[in-house]
Amino acid sequence: MLKRKMFLTAIFVLIFAAGCQGGGNSSTNGESGGSGDSDTITLWHIETGESEKALQDAVERFEESHEGVTVDVVRQENDPYKTKLSVAMGGGTPPDVFHSWGGGWLEEFVNAGQVKDISEDIDPDQFLPAALTPATFEDKNYGAPLAMDIVPVWYNTEMFEEYGLEEPETYEDLLTIIETLKSNDITPFSIANQSKWPGSFYYMYLAERIGGPELFNEAYNREGRGFDDEAYVEAGEKLQELVAMDAFPDGFNGMNFDTGQSRQLIYAEQAGMIIQGNWMLGTTRDDMPEFEEKLGFFLFPSIEGGQGSNKDIVGGVSPVFSVSEKSENPDLATELVNELTSKETAQQLANKDGAISAVQDVEYEDEYVQEISDVLEGAEYMQTFYDQTLPPELAEVHLDTTQALFGESITPEEAATEVEEKAKEVLE
Repeated sequence: MLKRKMFLTAIFVLIFAAGCQGGGNSSTNGESGGSGDSDTITLWHIETGESEKALQDAVERFEESHEGVTVDVVRQENDPYKTKLSVAMGGGTPPDVFHSWGGGWLEEFVNAGQVKDISEDIDPDQFLPAALTPATFEDKNYGAPLAMDIVPVWYNTEMFEEYGLEEPETYEDLLTIIETLKSNDITPFSIANQSKWPGSFYYMYLAERIGGPELFNEAYNREGRGFDDEAYVEAGEKLQELVAMDAFPDGFNGMNFDTGQSRQLIYAEQAGMIIQGNWMLGTTRDDMPEFEEKLGFFLFPSIEGGQGSNKDIVGGVSPVFSVSEKSENPDLATELVNELTSKETAQQLANKDGAISAVQDVEYEDEYVQEISDVLEGAEYMQTFYDQTLPPELAEVHLDTTQALFGESITPEEAATEVEEKAKEVLE
């Protein structure tokens, strides 16, 4: 995925495999599952650009230190990946090593006995504690993390200066920014929500700022408030108020994020802000490096009377690398995971792709990336991406109802009730 990565994001079908440069062999049809060849390890991932190069370099190091062993690397397309892996797992032909985000999606495979417990095979002290949590279930670890994401509000600093705008401290301040940009014929927020997960960021932030950091945990753990709590209803109301204010571009629910439609509005200075993960920095450097000097960020502001803080962030861990229980070479596969999540790989990823490391003691050469890392370290709470934390069938309902809220085809009460009803079915 884009490093959403995230978030992100979705429930999916067809896949294409891109050939890998440099490191191990690569599958060209994306159909390669767990290897039947005793000296071949299969790796599935969704990284692109410099991130993919860092993984390729790690594979090369692994092959050089394991004579006679070949890694069959298959880069999957982001959106169809979850369905592709689910089919492979269910069919008994999974890759030896695979990318995940931890959370409920990985837990489904763990509960089905399809993921190897690697608690004794990795050094937990090598990783930031928060990064290990999404792949830890009942005190056992089922994945090693490489990078982490945060989701700020990115904005055009020159545009803000031109119109006398400052980074908002409150939600009312943000509404003032929206009105000012609109009055100057600028779309306040750019978003391409065809794949649904970009819109989820807005809903997650609004719900957390209103209901506080324990809102999601209570609903997810079925202890206290549910997904139909008034905080979720109010979040939906505020989302639709933004739609009514024309805070988003025309036709945004049908716009394609992967083709860069939302970013192009930012680069063309037709939109002033976008809520995206820290991968926005690396993507901008690839797309339009000269725009970086105009790129600033702030955290989503607090809402008056709400229980959340602007020191709480939405974020996640990606990639997390896990080993299939059906791997014919579990020891080699685990050694590959250790190389993929080594400090050397993390250092390369941080300084070439602007990734926030999940590995301890990585030094950031890039001051901008260091600034983003400092925000993560200073956060009081991190809300992990709903669509990665929730079980797949519940995540799908969340994404569908959130997109419908943006499209004004469902009321906030109906959306909250629909998610809660599915939660009762799936989580209880």
